[in-house]
Amino acid sequence: MSSARRHLVSIDDLSLAEIKSLFEHAKRFAEDLRGFAKVCPGLISASLFYEPSTRTRLSFESAMLRLGGGVLTAADMRATSASKGESLADTVRVVSGAYADVIVLRHASEGAARLAAQYSAVPVVNAGDGSHEHPTQTLCDLYNLWLERGRIEGINVVLAGDLRYSRTIHSFVYALARFGANIVCVPQPGFELPAYVVQRLREEFAVEPVRADATRLGDLALASDAVYLTPQKPHQLSLFTDGGKGLAVGRVDALYMTRPQTERFKGDDLPIQKYQQLSKREMSVESLRDAVVMHPLPRRDEIQPDLDEDPRSIYFKQAARGVPIRMAILAFLLERIDLGVPAHSLDARYYPAPVGENPCRNTTCISRTETRHVRALYRLAARFPIRAHCAYCSHEIVAPLVGCTTTRHAHFFDSASARRIRPDHMVFFASEAEAAAAGYAPAARAAAAT
Repeated sequence: MSSARRHLVSIDDLSLAEIKSLFEHAKRFAEDLRGFAKVCPGLISASLFYEPSTRTRLSFESAMLRLGGGVLTAADMRATSASKGESLADTVRVVSGAYADVIVLRHASEGAARLAAQYSAVPVVNAGDGSHEHPTQTLCDLYNLWLERGRIEGINVVLAGDLRYSRTIHSFVYALARFGANIVCVPQPGFELPAYVVQRLREEFAVEPVRADATRLGDLALASDAVYLTPQKPHQLSLFTDGGKGLAVGRVDALYMTRPQTERFKGDDLPIQKYQQLSKREMSVESLRDAVVMHPLPRRDEIQPDLDEDPRSIYFKQAARGVPIRMAILAFLLERIDLGVPAHSLDARYYPAPVGENPCRNTTCISRTETRHVRALYRLAARFPIRAHCAYCSHEIVAPLVGCTTTRHAHFFDSASARRIRPDHMVFFASEAEAAAAGYAPAARAAAAT
């Protein structure tokens, strides 16, 4: 494979123009799902699923078969060499050696797909990495909005339910921000968007969360601390008016409901007494009259069966449309279709942490759960004061001290002297004691640069 090999690890790996072009190809595939068996003959997709899946795995395998290719499936990695202690890196190197032409990976650890892409000789598709991202589900969701509403730019989307652990929501909110959609978050209390997601929205998309008056959403938002997100200025929007309690929600184009991601709950999460629900009653409020109802499935009780026949409910269409959009994704990554637009993504430069140092404190990050063949990486979010994120899981690196591997001095993260450290020479410390234990002497705190 050439050095120009593309992976789909994050929704950021595609430009907006590429995403729209994928939609056009998916629409063409959807017109005759049996008519494109000559697109990928002789090519093989490998499904490596370390977590359970129905729709994602089957839709990818259906997509590859409909393109005329073949499929290798490891749907239960407990029955593979992973149960013998084989690392993800080694598994990927073996499978990408001669077994398959593309790898579709689902893994419980955040950042697993990025690690796999470092070792794979073929394209890697992220089919969900922990609670981090799920870019192909996001493409499917965007594709549905594009079909149902004719555009994504400027539409008004409500996200409800478990926004904390839903990787689908995290990828989706980044993409909606990039397209310039208006977003209202109506989370289950205690399951708001993670701080690192909100922080990235601020830093990269100029989104500032503002308290929203969601009373017009009725019982759905009765106990929720609703938040309004937009890359535009509030006064430019007809969706919101200043009602004194915050920006008031008006007409909604789409309502995206999520289930409680109980498999990712942590020990300090309080039990959910009553989860948000959608039924004909909740959908009868005026603001939701024209809203399509979306859900990535599987559902539990958060969407009642009485909504299944409602013409606004598109969640089963949403699942079916996962096949043509994934046909387009596979055909693109395998270089069997030309998107006809310039390749561009939200590029980020990653720097390796010094050997033996892992500044990421997220215990479910792949840099923590894999003990071999993974080196901690980070990316800088700001130079003054120094702020950095783990390149795998995107969590912020909490480090009041930044060391320089050349001088072996430790500087306060908000000092002018820290700003002069080269990114590839930085090492992060949680305390002065930790810095001293690593052999770094304290540097005098410099005044902030003006």
